[in-house]
Order: sequence, then structure tokens, then C-alpha cells
Amino acid sequence: MKPMMGERRVAQEHLFYEFSLERHVPETHLLRSIDRFVELGGLRRELAPFYSEMGRPSIDPELLIRMLIVGYCFGIRSERRLCEEVHLNLAYRWFCRLGLDGSVPDHSSFSKNRHGRFRDSDLLRHLFETVLQRCIDEGLVGGEGFAVDASLIQADASDRNRVDGAAGLPPDAAGRAVKEYLAVLDDAAFGAASEVTPKFIAPSDPATRWTAAHRGPAFFAYSVNYLIDADNAIIVDVEATTAIRQAEILAAKRMIERSLEHFDLDPERLIGDTAYGSAEMLNWLVHNRGIEPHIPVFDKSQRTDGTFSREDFTYDHASDAYRCPAGKTLQHYRRQFTTPRTGVMKDNSMRYRASKRDCEACPLKPHCCPNAPARKITRSIYEGARDLAREIAKTDEYQTSRRQRKKVEMLFAHLKRILKLDRLRLRGPSGARDEFHLAATAQNLRKLAKLIPMPSPLLAM
Repeated sequence: MKPMMGERRVAQEHLFYEFSLERHVPETHLLRSIDRFVELGGLRRELAPFYSEMGRPSIDPELLIRMLIVGYCFGIRSERRLCEEVHLNLAYRWFCRLGLDGSVPDHSSFSKNRHGRFRDSDLLRHLFETVLQRCIDEGLVGGEGFAVDASLIQADASDRNRVDGAAGLPPDAAGRAVKEYLAVLDDAAFGAASEVTPKFIAPSDPATRWTAAHRGPAFFAYSVNYLIDADNAIIVDVEATTAIRQAEILAAKRMIERSLEHFDLDPERLIGDTAYGSAEMLNWLVHNRGIEPHIPVFDKSQRTDGTFSREDFTYDHASDAYRCPAGKTLQHYRRQFTTPRTGVMKDNSMRYRASKRDCEACPLKPHCCPNAPARKITRSIYEGARDLAREIAKTDEYQTSRRQRKKVEMLFAHLKRILKLDRLRLRGPSGARDEFHLAATAQNLRKLAKLIPMPSPLLAM
């Protein structure tokens, strides 16, 4: 028998097609779950003052926001590629309410709206807070314990064009990022974060900081600061700062105060690493905010030469004095002054001194102060808060907090590896702020989609 071979048939065009975009998007698609929590009803009201009533109609702002959400949720970093993907991907079209024949805006529209209406109206901050409120309404934010941390994000600034920091910004430097830098010179999160002259400056984005914190090649970077709820790792607040420790501590304070002001969230404890363990920060948490610091104390008093460290001396609160291992007293002052003195030095510490006579005859002197006539000890005026943090570190709750702190580190890993935000595409403090707000919004939306299951479809009767 001859093998049977099918006959080639020429495809015939149908006169009519019936295609439902709603049925085409799978029920398990991430965008279906995210769409339940995207509430943009008040968007036009927020942007109304920034649109003119004259001229031709502008692009729907809800469409632009939905496209940005798609881009940041799926790590599509290029605006040009985002427009192409939304044009081709049916699920993206469904989420953006474009249908099959809706026009996708040009990529230049994103730049005009990002640098104009969106930024002037602080819309992206409003979008982040709207999604956060939904997380609170769904019961995902416990509010008892918060964790804080910062991570470096490489700036859109080439190290090839860097200039020496001592020389300052070149006189011909211009652009939007330069104007923003000059506007935030007095902001403690950027220009006023430190009085130290930076080693290098990026003329294209002077607000960035030259850093080698990753123990690798140095680069220009911003810091993204997260304050998260320890229960479900919901991002409670986000702040952009220059990449320096002082600015990160300020960001932590701003985020804690803002969460209380906007959402009435007042945590019982704050979890952080040693960067937040300075005496001033611990005192602010304990005495100003009433928050337990589950934070390692930043302490450089430990000696490495074999002599006694400060922890070997016992402090007595009643007499305001230290007692050395030999039982002798170290006092703040050993004589009375006509005019009382506080004794507080510029670094907010006080010095306690032993008697020279006691130290000369002490057999422990070689192990205490072999190169000095008498022993001296400095004590921070905030040492009470540091002592409380040390006591908390001995509890089982502290060990639990150490494990919970990893949640914020996992969010940063997700931010860089999954959402592809390992390098910024926008410049200047405002550009960094916009990108971090959108990324945090996307992460909270993905968390909502993961933790709140889709409602089961009703069985057909």
C-alpha cells in the first residue's frame, strides 16, 4: 500500500472572529491577582490641577501608571521595550485596559509625565501609600515589629567622567540632575549628609556618592532605604538617600515618623544591623519614640592589646562613677568648680578618670594603663539606651528578631535579581525617589497577590 499523505490545504480567511481577551488571560496569571489590588479611581482627581483644559486630549494617566506597574513587576527596565511588550503581550494589554486594538503610547510620553505631572503631583508616592493601605486593610501589617535596612543601587553615572571631589562641580555642568543636586545641598539626606569632601563627583549626577561598600570596585550609587513589617515583609515606607551612613539613619527616623503620621503605625520594636546602633539613634528610639531597639550596639571600646576594656569596669548609676577591676573609683570630676560644668564633650560623651595615686600602686596597672599615669574611660550621655539594647540582645526575642531581619535583605535581593533594579535609569534625587517608590509598590503588589488567594469561581448551576 502506498503511504497516505495529507493534502495541503490553503488557509481561508474568516470573515468574522470571536476573540475574548478576558478569557484568554489565564486565571493563574500574576496580573490577574495583582489587578484586584490596583485602585486608581482617584488618579484623575489628583492630577487634575496639572493638566490644561486647552489643546488636544492627553494620554490617559491610568494607562501610563498601569504600564509602569507592569514594567516594574516584571523587571522590564527599558521604557521603549515596555511599550513593545505591552503592544505584543495580550496579558499586558488586558491589565492596561487596552483591548485588542488600543494604541500603546510612545515611550517619550513616560519621560514627559515622569519628569512633569507625576513628579510635581507626588503621584508615585500616593500610589505607594494607596497599595500600602490595601495591605493594612487586608491584615498583612501587624505593626508590632519593624525592620529597617539600606542597600546600594548603582546610579546612572559613568565613572569614566568622574572629577576630583576637592575641585568641586565643573562650572559647565548642567542638566536636570545638577539642578536637583543644587536644590538639595541643605537636605540632610543628600547634600548635607556629611561634611566630608567626596573623593570623586559625577558631573552627570552630583548627588550620588562614590562608594566601595561592597568590597569590590567603587562606583557611584544611591541608597534605597526600606522600613518593613516583620510579620509578612510588607514595605511600610521607602526613602532614597545618598550612599552614606548618616543619611541612612536619618531616613530610618523619617520613615518611622511618617508611618505613624500617615497610617498610625507605632511599632513596639525596631530590628536593624549595627549601622543603626549608634548611641544617638538608640537614644532616639528609646526615649523619643518608646521603641525597643533590637539592634547590635555600635561600640569601639573593645581593646585588642590585652588591656582591660570598658566592659571590665562597673558603672554605678547612683554615684555616677566607674569601679575598676581592682575596686578603685573612676570619677567624672575629682574637685568642685565654682561654676558647675556639664563635662559633655563634642562627641556627646563624658570622661571618667582614676586617681593617679591609685593607679601607680596598683598591681593590675600593666593590664590596665601601662603607657598612661592613670586610666580614663569615656561614657556616652546616651549610654542608658545602649545598656538597654545590650540587655535586649540577651533575650530569646532578640534571636527571633535576628532571623526576621533577613526578610528585608531578601527584599533587596528580589529587587535586584527579579525586578532588575540593580542600576537606576533615572538621574537625580527625584529620579531615584521615583524608581524606588515604583519598585516598592510592585513588591507590595506581588506580596498581596501571593498572600491573598484568588476567590474560587462559582460552580455553574
